[in-house]
Amino acid sequence: MAGQMLCTNCGYQGQPERIIKGSVLVEIFLWLLFLLPGIIYSIWRCSTKAKVCPNCMAPNMIPLDSPVAQKFLTNK
Repeated sequence: MAGQMLCTNCGYQGQPERIIKGSVLVEIFLWLLFLLPGIIYSIWRCSTKAKVCPNCMAPNMIPLDSPVAQKFLTNK
């Protein structure tokens, strides 16, 4: 089960999904028209990468072999 994770919000077990906040279209628009806001927006977008549950989009995925996940699974 290498890489398997558990969502403590909905109980999903599997691979998390990576998301980046913001919009690609806004980023392109800012780069084309304004250099400095484009740079700032790109840096902000790169700093908001997160692994989320593909089922409920909650950012609280934990490894299945962690003690918290084991306790969650036994109480289920």
